Amino acid sequence: MIVGLIRCMQTEDICPATTDFKVMKEKKLAFEGVEDEIEVIGVVSCGGCPGKKAVWRAAEMVKRGADTIVLASCITRGNPIRFACPHAEQMKTAIEKKIGDSIRLIDYTH
Repeated sequence: MIVGLIRCMQTEDICPATTDFKVMKEKKLAFEGVEDEIEVIGVVSCGGCPGKKAVWRAAEMVKRGADTIVLASCITRGNPIRFACPHAEQMKTAIEKKIGDSIRLIDYTH
């Protein structure tokens, strides 16, 4: 699995994504059942509200080899600030439309 990780720009000042990397390494939570090695080829932010840059950033990571785009839990579940992105579903839908069905999209990490 070759992962491109997209995280919330609002939380990157307080969260170094250590839990995202830990669950990937240990193949837990969103990565439970993954048998392949997990390689992270890119980590980017959504670009700030409303997250429109996430679409193009996801496409660029796919172009560079990602077969899986992961929206970090800060976007979809509000970890660690307890406030999920109000644009998460719209962002997810736009990314799915842009990257197509052949690329897996995981909408949380932990």
